[in-house]
Amino acid sequence: MRRPDELFDGAARALSARLASGMTRRSFLGRMGGAVLAATGGAAVAAAVRPEKSEAFHFCGHIWTTGSCPNPLGLPRIDKNGFPLRPSDGHPIDNLGRAVNSGGWAVDGSGKRLRGPDGELLPRAPRTRLCEEWTHEHYGLDSHMQGAWYRCCGGQIRKLVDCCSPSKKRINGDASLTGYCWGGKRVFCVLYYDSGLKC
Repeated sequence: MRRPDELFDGAARALSARLASGMTRRSFLGRMGGAVLAATGGAAVAAAVRPEKSEAFHFCGHIWTTGSCPNPLGLPRIDKNGFPLRPSDGHPIDNLGRAVNSGGWAVDGSGKRLRGPDGELLPRAPRTRLCEEWTHEHYGLDSHMQGAWYRCCGGQIRKLVDCCSPSKKRINGDASLTGYCWGGKRVFCVLYYDSGLKC
């Protein structure tokens, strides 16, 4: 006999799949928001979605619905071309999470090239675009950054980006949404770019 928590988990997955099929992000979130408000009470949800609180759920501007694209250091911060940045300060990093200079060489906090235990300068590591290349390498998907939306986060405009693929499952493992994707693609994971423009 299945435990109650297993039954609930199965029901939740089935509901998620039914809601996700053929729905836009806006209509999905609208319906889910209504269901959550009814189930938990408005005050708790209102507190959960305030911009300054949303970081606890995922990252500012994006409440936890679709998971982050893989990033060597956690949150999926990217530059304008989709390459990984250190989430804390926006410094370019390689696929190992090491800070790199403009030539792609690993550097320390003062910008000097890193050396190994033998005193030799360390070789370059790959630095690949998180959506197109990283997801292809790790998940075998033909993914592309497509739709985007904007939020004010930390006093600047943040661009949130959908990494779209033909997969019917998102990185979370459940049914994917169309989101802002086009050409038959669906959202696999999400990324963000901090513009530096004040809001």
